[in-house]
Amino acid sequence: MANLGKIHKITDLREIWPNEERDFSKWLAKPENLKELSATLGIGDIILEERESRVGPYEIDLYAKEEGTSRKIIIENQLEPTNHTHLGQIITYAAGKDAKIIIWIVKKAGDQHRQAIEWLNRTTEENVGFFLLEIELWQIGDSLPAPKFNIVEAPNDWAKSLQTIDGLSDVKALQLDFWQHFKEYASEQESFMQEFTLQKPQPQHWYSMSLGTALFHLSFTVNTRDKVIGAEIYIPHNKELFNKFCEKKEKIASILGNEVECIEATKDCRILTKHKLNIKNKQDWDKAYAWFCDMALKFKEVSNMFI
Repeated sequence: MANLGKIHKITDLREIWPNEERDFSKWLAKPENLKELSATLGIGDIILEERESRVGPYEIDLYAKEEGTSRKIIIENQLEPTNHTHLGQIITYAAGKDAKIIIWIVKKAGDQHRQAIEWLNRTTEENVGFFLLEIELWQIGDSLPAPKFNIVEAPNDWAKSLQTIDGLSDVKALQLDFWQHFKEYASEQESFMQEFTLQKPQPQHWYSMSLGTALFHLSFTVNTRDKVIGAEIYIPHNKELFNKFCEKKEKIASILGNEVECIEATKDCRILTKHKLNIKNKQDWDKAYAWFCDMALKFKEVSNMFI
């Protein structure tokens, strides 16, 4: 039998990150670590906007946005047990930035603070969520330390959905159901899951995912009126990059195996391909999902030309 190592926990986090601001926040701000945090929370990729971002006389450890939705995110780090000071800070920062996703990362969560976060999630509006996480470090023998995020408290999406689903229009309810089933379908596609992280479905006509850059992202769309579904690269505030995509329109079309439209708007631009399909016919949903997954992998190939 092969020899096996023993796993042990590093109890003093400051052995690895002596200072929260200079060491831990700097480490967490790296794209690969924010991506791991995003996957743990089940949200879109976290795109850093600013470290030590100011709110009045105070500074937020990390200020970011969610890829695809642009929801504002604040992250407060504490390499110590939770305390009332930091609880007050995250509420102050959330208000100052109008954040929709609030993340509090700590060494140890006290029960009274866990209850406070649970209460905030239960009483705040549906599109605001508070996350309380513990950060741990583990090691096997003399291996490099491995970080692990443990969710202590998170928004109860199921409960909030029950509170709001009755207020949805028929179209919005259909969109939510469609994207929920898409997430279930896509999660079983191995090649797709190797490249993409799935987001929480929303009652809207689009579903967005990261392509590994903050310059643009991938979106799937449904149009119940015209009975069309679409897949597109969405480019915010960058006409120069949009023009580069348009210059390679024929090449992109050959990769996708489908016609491509370059759609220019005042601020944001899109590289779009469409497919005729009516999502009101639920028997065709798997066909739509298969097409989305195929286009996603091909758009990933396209995006690599511009990263």
